[in-house]
Amino acid sequence: MRMEDNWQKDLRNALELIAPGTVIREGVENILRAHTGGLLVIGDGPDVRNIVEGGFLINEELNEARLYELAKMDGAIILDEKGEHIWRANAQLQPLSELKSDETGIRHRVAARTAAQTGAIVIAVSQRRSMITIYLGRRKFILSDIGTLLMKANQALQTLERYCQELKKELDNLSVLEFDDMVLVNDVVKVVQRGERVKRISNELEFYLLQMGEDGKLIRMQMDEVTSDLGTESHSIFFDYTENPDKKSVLELERRLEELDDEDLMDKTYIAKLLGLGTGSDLLERPLSTRGYRILSRVPRLPAPIIHNIVEYFGGDLQQIVKASIEELDDVEGIGTVRSNAIHRSLLRQREYANSHLVKL
Repeated sequence: MRMEDNWQKDLRNALELIAPGTVIREGVENILRAHTGGLLVIGDGPDVRNIVEGGFLINEELNEARLYELAKMDGAIILDEKGEHIWRANAQLQPLSELKSDETGIRHRVAARTAAQTGAIVIAVSQRRSMITIYLGRRKFILSDIGTLLMKANQALQTLERYCQELKKELDNLSVLEFDDMVLVNDVVKVVQRGERVKRISNELEFYLLQMGEDGKLIRMQMDEVTSDLGTESHSIFFDYTENPDKKSVLELERRLEELDDEDLMDKTYIAKLLGLGTGSDLLERPLSTRGYRILSRVPRLPAPIIHNIVEYFGGDLQQIVKASIEELDDVEGIGTVRSNAIHRSLLRQREYANSHLVKL
C-alpha cells in the first residue's frame, strides 16, 4: 500500500506540471495539433544526464513556443526538475535495453525505459494516435482529453451532491439522537460509512480536476460549495465516539477506513469493531454517548482548542454541556462572557432545530 501511495503522489505531481493552463501543457497541445510527436523528460539530474547523447545545449527558460519548435526535431527535450528551464534538445536517450517494456513504438519504449531507469517524469506525445502518455517509474498514465474529463467530472459531481445530501440527513438525525442521549452504535456507523463514501467520490472528482487544471475551476467551486463543513463534521465523529481519541489515532483510523474495499465498508459490524466500539452479536444496538465535539464545531467561530477545553471541563458529556449555564461556560479556560453567551445561544438553537426535525422524522 505504501508503494501505491508513492505512485499516486508522484502521479499527482506530474499532472500538476502538465495540467491545462501550464506552459508545458500549452506546448504539448501545440505538438498534438501539429501531429509531430515529441519526447519530454522533466528532470536533468545525474541519472538522466548519464544516458543522454548528442543534441543541442539550450539553457533557456521554457515557453510553449520553444517547446513546440524544439519538438520538431526527433530527439528528446530535457527540462529541469521543476519543468521551467530547458537544458537540452534533440537529445538521444540511451536507457538500458534490458529494462522490460511492453511498448511497441520506439519513442514510447525509450520513454518507458528512461522513466524506469532514472525516476524522472517522461512524457511521450504520440504522432500517430494524438495521445499524451506520462511515464513514472515502471508505470504509465494516459491523459484523457478535456471533453472526456469534463463528462466524468460532471457525473462525479452529481454523485457527490447526492452523497452529501444523504450524509447531511444522517448528521441531522444523529444530532437529534445526541441531544436526547439516544445514540446507538448503528447510528454512528451509518454516519461513518456515509462520510467515507463522500470522501471517496470527492477524491475521484479531485483527480479529474487535477487533470483539468484551469478548465476545472467552475466544477471545483461547485464541489467546495457542496462539501462545505461536511468534512469537519465527519472528522469530529471520531473524536466523539472512539476510545481515547487524539489527532494521531484519528488520522490512523481514517487511513485504515480509506484502505477498506467496498465490501468491508458496507459491513456495519466490521466498521463498529474497527472504530473500537465493542464486540458481540448485539454490538450495533448498544447505546453510546457523545462527547460533544461535533455539536460544538457547529458553533460559529469557535476554535478547536476551545472546543477541547469545553469537552474536557464537562467530562466529555454533551448532556452536561447543553445543561450548563452561561456562568458555568464562562468558567472554562479561554471563554469570556461574550463567547459563553454565543455558545449557549448556539446550543439552544441547535437543540430547537433537532426537536423540530424530530417531529418530521
